[in-house]
Amino acid sequence: MLIIESLTHVYPNGVKALDDVDLTIPRGMFGLLGPNGAGKSTLMRTVATLQRPTSGFVRFDDIDVIKQPEALRRTLGYLPQDFGVYPRISAYDMLDHMAVLKGVADPRARKDTVEALLYQVNLWDVRGKALAGFSGGMRQRFGVAQALIGDPRLIIVDEPTAGLDPEERNRFLNLLAEIGENVVVILSTHIVEDVADLCPSMAIICDGRIVRQGAPAALMEALRGRVWMKAIEKADLEACKARYDVISTRLFSGRTVIHVLADSDPGEGFIRARGGLEDVYFSTLSATRRRVERPADAVGAA
Repeated sequence: MLIIESLTHVYPNGVKALDDVDLTIPRGMFGLLGPNGAGKSTLMRTVATLQRPTSGFVRFDDIDVIKQPEALRRTLGYLPQDFGVYPRISAYDMLDHMAVLKGVADPRARKDTVEALLYQVNLWDVRGKALAGFSGGMRQRFGVAQALIGDPRLIIVDEPTAGLDPEERNRFLNLLAEIGENVVVILSTHIVEDVADLCPSMAIICDGRIVRQGAPAALMEALRGRVWMKAIEKADLEACKARYDVISTRLFSGRTVIHVLADSDPGEGFIRARGGLEDVYFSTLSATRRRVERPADAVGAA
């Protein structure tokens, strides 16, 4: 289990990337969902011991992550948003080299490890191919293979499906689901579907703060019957925003479809929407941003 308490990180330029973050993450897949710039990568780098926080506490099982970074690294698998490889080296040789760096010194054990991982991520048939010739999805699966060296108990993947085509995304998510049965896997992403498809528990981060957490099914149930939708002309959008609690907009067949939050039927042609995890996400961000804007509005009025 990973326990994060009162974690804050302020960069030298004064930007507060994390603001008193509290999270408890059990074994299995955990989704960290948030927009770009919300603090996801800062939190992942901090847990991965790549930077020290300004204040706070992180514990994984019996390891004090901040005081014992080397102990955490021995049981950590990390796939950052952008990871570098030597492009002209084959997948097999690169994975073998990384296994050496991870401390797998015995040649026979290393051979067994590399071969098993290449089979697991479905890259065995291209093991002799240079990494420069890999597609985006193949590179991500190779990234998972290197993250799994040493049988880690904590695995962090940061924005892993960004830029993948639907087929590669499905293949990659199935791989993560298989891995996440026995260890802690943190999936950090801004793609709602990734969390909805994989994670039994999740949190939403915005402006460096955890603003909602729980089981996706329970969070969706809390919105049941409160999300309404309607297709409008684009010119009417601002008027609708002034009148309703608009949580999201989407262009469909040349018209703008809006989702609004209301405890009862707003009338005016609205119909009840299904109310999925995307609505949970957008309604949470909308409410959070309104709370941030109100103090500024009050100061301006004064």
